[in-house]
Amino acid sequence: MSPDPLGRYEILHELGRGAMGVVYMARDPLIDRTVAVKTINLDASLEEGAAFERRFYREAKSAGRLNHPNIVTIYDVGRNGSSAYIAMEFLQGRSLRDIIDSGVVLPPEQIADIAAQVADGLACAHENDVIHRDIKPANIMLLDSGTVKITDFGIAMVSKGSRTLGTVFGSPKYISPEQVVGQQADGRSDIFSLGTVLYELLTGAPAFTASDLDAVLCQVINEMPAAPSTRNRNIARGFDRIVLKAMAKHPDDRYPSAKEMAQELRNFQNLEQPTNVQVSNRTLERRSRRRAAAELKAQRGTEGAKRPNGSLLTSATNAPAHNTRWRRRDTIILGVSVAMLAAAAASAIVPKRLPKPEAPSVKVAALVPATAAVARPDEPSLRAAPKEASPAPAAPAAPVAASGTAPSPARASRIAFAVTPWGEVYVDGRRRGISPPLQEIKLSPGKHLVEIRNTNFKRHSQTVDLDADASVRIKHKFQ
Repeated sequence: MSPDPLGRYEILHELGRGAMGVVYMARDPLIDRTVAVKTINLDASLEEGAAFERRFYREAKSAGRLNHPNIVTIYDVGRNGSSAYIAMEFLQGRSLRDIIDSGVVLPPEQIADIAAQVADGLACAHENDVIHRDIKPANIMLLDSGTVKITDFGIAMVSKGSRTLGTVFGSPKYISPEQVVGQQADGRSDIFSLGTVLYELLTGAPAFTASDLDAVLCQVINEMPAAPSTRNRNIARGFDRIVLKAMAKHPDDRYPSAKEMAQELRNFQNLEQPTNVQVSNRTLERRSRRRAAAELKAQRGTEGAKRPNGSLLTSATNAPAHNTRWRRRDTIILGVSVAMLAAAAASAIVPKRLPKPEAPSVKVAALVPATAAVARPDEPSLRAAPKEASPAPAAPAAPVAASGTAPSPARASRIAFAVTPWGEVYVDGRRRGISPPLQEIKLSPGKHLVEIRNTNFKRHSQTVDLDADASVRIKHKFQ
């Protein structure tokens, strides 16, 4: 039995479910168009629900006025019982989160193109006074055509905002420093977040990793990650300049506009490659301390001018206590920001797919699934096995011939893939990646069961019998 319609939209099936609503694939009968319909639960107290609904419609209106090829198109907004819904463009492709988790690293040229398309979309939004505030891999879709789409424009911000006490939005590993400390966010906050996404695409690992939320946010505010080229020797040094400039702690040290960042991304191979990338040491935390020190100095001067001789000594004696109050105040502000961010993250709705726990991403050289690696939990390796894979068992010792020499080991065989539009590749029940971009894998000689899966089609299965050092090509088009 099909679910009840949402407004005029006929629900076809569920695409994903989050903490505050569900995303459906639906049909608009008026123009016979397939759409995605995202619902937001408004079941709350009367006062809170009304405020949330007003914010929901306001943000949907802001996102709906954006018309750009790199931003998901909003068609309609409405209410159905205790739920509000947004009808939007139905996208066929994969999120960057899925691509990163698949265990492959895209070619640098393609990574630059993806990031440049995102920057183009952000430039359009910023020109229309719309700030995303939650740019992350899960909110960026790579379509089968190669076009990139930014999703959840303003919606992720809405789904968290009404249930928090302030204006802290975003995901911990991709949020900008000014959002962490509760300051006003502008377009440069999105540029910072795009820099963290670009960093992860280039290196296979997030820029900020720690064992708990507080530690991650402390890194966001104060620590600059290693240059991408130190983690991936196969990328141009021009990426170091782009990433570290986009991720500058102080907004004034970043790209002034997403348009300028897009231009450098498209010219990354020709950028000047300095021997040492200069990174600004300015942080918002340091600026707050300088401002506090300046105010304290001004206050001391005012009090000293009003007091008789000898009062300046008293003022200096009281300075440590005053500094302690400033430090206590900064600690309280940061603590409140962390609490608000934790509450926001708990209530977030993830589009199209169920939320996944953040895990160390897999970096694979030459688009081939990496071998298993042992890593400490608090120090994830950049080269880890795909999460579905298990370490390969140790090979048995080769028998020794009568002459005392061991026979030559069997040489590995290869399977090349040509899959349209895309498919998840499984070999003997083990997930090996997504093709494209996965092009080839190495296997031991013998029989292997190969499955290619796409959520929208019936899976393709075939058995291959590989001779030593053989090369086989599997070509499949889902229809």
